[in-house]
Amino acid sequence: MLEAATAEFGEHGYEAASVRAIARRAGVDPALVHHYFEGKSALVAEVVEVPLRPDRLVRDALDGPVDELGARLVRAVLSAWDSAGVRPAAVAALRSAIGQGPVARMLREFLRREIMHRIASRLGDDDRADAELRAELAASQIVGVIMVRYVLAFEPAASVSIDELVARVGPAVQWHLTGRPPGT
Repeated sequence: MLEAATAEFGEHGYEAASVRAIARRAGVDPALVHHYFEGKSALVAEVVEVPLRPDRLVRDALDGPVDELGARLVRAVLSAWDSAGVRPAAVAALRSAIGQGPVARMLREFLRREIMHRIASRLGDDDRADAELRAELAASQIVGVIMVRYVLAFEPAASVSIDELVARVGPAVQWHLTGRPPGT
């Protein structure tokens, strides 16, 4: 099933690939795919061998007041990346997403649909394009911290506590999400 998923995602991208097409390619019933994997997002995590489910992190962080969303997102993402069991594969996936080719395209589509769209939807804004832009700008702040802390390992950012990073970066992320600092 994973070989079939890899081929489908590679040929059609995350958006166009379907669990039904993956099952057909693997020669199994779609119910079997759902038995082993929750859906496409779980298949992507397995295909790129990342022990991290960004869609779940975001889903959990979205639970709560929008006025505290920036801090929750920063804390959820950095706490996951701080795990030694997650970091090497997550760094590899990030590098793949930055590159070219079918894996990069699949990862970008996955991140856009499962993360950016969910965040934008949670903002509850009538202007969908603006909500998408705000979600992407918020993500740019978090990805920047990931690059500096985990990929480039710049000090002191690499060793400062998550609490300090949340206190410093959370308000900037919140501003991008809502257009105002936390608590205003």
